[in-house]
Amino acid sequence: MKAVQVAQYGGPEVLKIKDVEIGQPKNGQALIRVERAGVNFIDIYLRRGTYPGKLPYIPGLEGSGVVEAVGENVKNVKPGDRVAYVHEPGSYAEQTLVDSDRLILLPQELSFEQGAAFPLQGMTAHYLIHEFRKIKPNEVVLIHAAAGGMGLLLVQWAKHLGAKVFGTVSTPEKAEIAKQAGADEVILYTKQNFVTEINRLTNKHGADLIIDGVGKTTFAGNLEAAAVRGNIVIFGAASGPADPISPNALMSRSLTVSGGSLSNYILTREELLKRAQDVMKGIKEGWLKLRIDHVYPLEKAGEAQRNMEERKSTGKILLTANKN
Repeated sequence: MKAVQVAQYGGPEVLKIKDVEIGQPKNGQALIRVERAGVNFIDIYLRRGTYPGKLPYIPGLEGSGVVEAVGENVKNVKPGDRVAYVHEPGSYAEQTLVDSDRLILLPQELSFEQGAAFPLQGMTAHYLIHEFRKIKPNEVVLIHAAAGGMGLLLVQWAKHLGAKVFGTVSTPEKAEIAKQAGADEVILYTKQNFVTEINRLTNKHGADLIIDGVGKTTFAGNLEAAAVRGNIVIFGAASGPADPISPNALMSRSLTVSGGSLSNYILTREELLKRAQDVMKGIKEGWLKLRIDHVYPLEKAGEAQRNMEERKSTGKILLTANKN
């Protein structure tokens, strides 16, 4: 089969199309024909060597497709089933082997694009919104990078729960997209100081919940923008790892800082399915909308990652090997 392979760490140019062999599914596995693969920042961190692993490897931790074959002791899926998955490596390919316990059955009313767009970002939004603070109506939620695929889902979910939603973005075009998703106020961080703006817009109350996937360029400001007894959750490092702080700096306003990683919030199949069902329910009800930025062929995986890395995308980026 054709697959994207990384043989050395580096820039997008290290993503190469190769012909590789894939075996038959082993005990508990399913062979998936990949229809769409999700592109995520974790793919970029792995490609750079930020999180080093074994080389060479096939990138991609998220996708949707059709079950082609199953190994022994697989009870939850069968050949022909439409499925989605996350945190199973190798989706930048025509086929992949997935632990069947990590598969999510994809309803007929959801497309393969939606199936590849919702697992990582949708379930990440679910735990970020629900696990660290019980959002009350009119509480202020600040979402960094509010016009990206992740940010747009967070904006919609926070708004659905009745929050006042503020977002930071880099361009006027992205500001408009964030507003269309439901953001009450959008701050152009390239021209405005988000701390000053949050304090101005909230009459110095600050943000009750700050959700930050950016890291280095935003985290110090979060400590000033947060409300008394506010919560700051960091779940990514798009601009690089945040600088260290003294824990005592949290005392004066009784701030709570938490870190999040999706893998810790889908530890069991029951938890995985609960989050997935909640996300799919929001999509079906219409209040949670997935914005697909672009679908690239496998051969353009490098271009897809570069556009994400340079923050040129608004919404979810996907890859496809099977043009159905």
